[in-house]
Amino acid sequence: MLLQILTFLLDVASGLLAGACLLRLYMQAQRVPFSNPVGRLVFALSDWIVLPLRKAVPAAGRWDLASLAAALLLKLAQYLLLALLLGGLVSLAWVPWMALFGTLRVAVSGLMGLVIVYAVLSWVQTRSPIADVIGRLCEPLLAPIRRVLPLLGGIDLSPLVLLVLLQVLGIVVGHLQAGVLH
Repeated sequence: MLLQILTFLLDVASGLLAGACLLRLYMQAQRVPFSNPVGRLVFALSDWIVLPLRKAVPAAGRWDLASLAAALLLKLAQYLLLALLLGGLVSLAWVPWMALFGTLRVAVSGLMGLVIVYAVLSWVQTRSPIADVIGRLCEPLLAPIRRVLPLLGGIDLSPLVLLVLLQVLGIVVGHLQAGVLH
């Protein structure tokens, strides 16, 4: 039971911090300004690890690779700690693979959260800085679906389709991650 609690707490902490790093990466790639509550939160959660990494990991165009490296390092630390706690039950050789798949799972979960918030905010018709940020982050993902799927009865089902696709992707990544251990 104690190991399960510790695993959960490590997953929450590393997921939150890695998610902030991935959101930072995505916001910069989409050129979303950070002068809003979401941007300030992302900076507060990720500056401590991203800024030092920028000295060693340069950006590639619009992609802030230091943010990606930070997310990977956070998940690597999580799985390394778990491997050490489990002793000889898990080979340390699999830890980098687990970290890679763990980072992918955080990215998929984060995108699902963004789409859910986007859909809810679209129902309440709020005009806030947060709604604008979420919209700018979701629109590039929804646009290809909207080109294929027309409005049905005036209802935009593209967020639902994207959620289903992301859920399928999450299942695939989860199975690949589980397969690494076998």
